[in-house]
Amino acid sequence: MIRINLLPHREARRKAQRRQLAVMGAMVAGLAIGIAVLVHGVIGGYISAQSERNDFLKRENAKLDKEIEEIKKLKEDIQALLARKQIIETLQADRSQTVLLLDQLVRQTPDGVYLKSLKQDGLKVNVTGYAQSNARVATFMRNLESAPNLEEAQLVETKAAEVNKKRLTEFNLNFKVKRAAPEDAHKAGAPKPGGAPAAAKQG
Repeated sequence: MIRINLLPHREARRKAQRRQLAVMGAMVAGLAIGIAVLVHGVIGGYISAQSERNDFLKRENAKLDKEIEEIKKLKEDIQALLARKQIIETLQADRSQTVLLLDQLVRQTPDGVYLKSLKQDGLKVNVTGYAQSNARVATFMRNLESAPNLEEAQLVETKAAEVNKKRLTEFNLNFKVKRAAPEDAHKAGAPKPGGAPAAAKQG
């Protein structure tokens, strides 16, 4: 009977299987490492791209912030210029209103009324003077009410007085000046044809 020893063959087959397993393990490990490297590279690329986008957004935001500050400063400058323009127009209107006031007083003061003092506080004006009678004072007040730039004439006081041995009525009254628009004030400040108005009646 022939006996065959299979141990070397089996051992060789086991070694071959172990080599195959080692090679497959190495291949799997290499593949896993490759996949890990690839995933890391992809994620790194995404992170880098996102970082670049974030940096770009930061730069653009900084530019926008600077432009917003410039726009804000321009708005402040514009507001300051408008405020100065308004002040200048108001001063010009107030200066012209003085001319209008004196002109209207000359026109609206009737015969027999003599102005003694004139005080202006803003739009409010106080006038004192003498009149030949209370009726003259009433006429003066009606004239002030009908004037285009004057209003709210109010009598403060009347009393008998003697001036140069003449019995007169001393009066004290208030009225207001209407604030003229800048265009009207400019027109009022311009010289009128025919020369300056007549002088006011004063005592």
